[in-house]
Amino acid sequence: MKTLFLIRHAKSSWDDSTLDDHERPLNQRGKANAPIMAKRLQKLGIKPDMLFSSTAERAASTAQVFAEHLDFRQPKISYDPDLYLASAGMLQDFVGKIENSLNSVLIFGHNPGLTLLVAQVWRLSIDNIPTCGIVSLSFKNASWEETSSQLPSGATFDFPKNSGSPLILSS
Repeated sequence: MKTLFLIRHAKSSWDDSTLDDHERPLNQRGKANAPIMAKRLQKLGIKPDMLFSSTAERAASTAQVFAEHLDFRQPKISYDPDLYLASAGMLQDFVGKIENSLNSVLIFGHNPGLTLLVAQVWRLSIDNIPTCGIVSLSFKNASWEETSSQLPSGATFDFPKNSGSPLILSS
């Protein structure tokens, strides 16, 4: 079984207009939401085998907060420039190439790619993954290549403004 967590970076700052988009840091709301969402995964007992993150500052910072709360050694986070503003197709290809020895993976990235991936490839009724939103997908397949093109056996959706349990999208 494979479990994939797609996480949009936490809210970023637009305060410094001289910064390149890639360098934008988290704003106060992002710094507050990232630990809250990481703790929600921690309470579920999530123990990831690997964290992959866009190299953008806002995504990398979000991944580091999650790593800390999930007791994942930060030096093991894989930062991939191809995840920065990746399209749905690029993300699908990325998932298909994940090493099969990894069973539970977190990917930190950006919209619109993440939302389009879950809506178009896995047919989940999500119009927008908000900042620091988490889509969890479970697959009964043994390979990531298969998961990249087959419907999940289960899916949930959680986001900072959700006050209840994660929304169950399929089971």
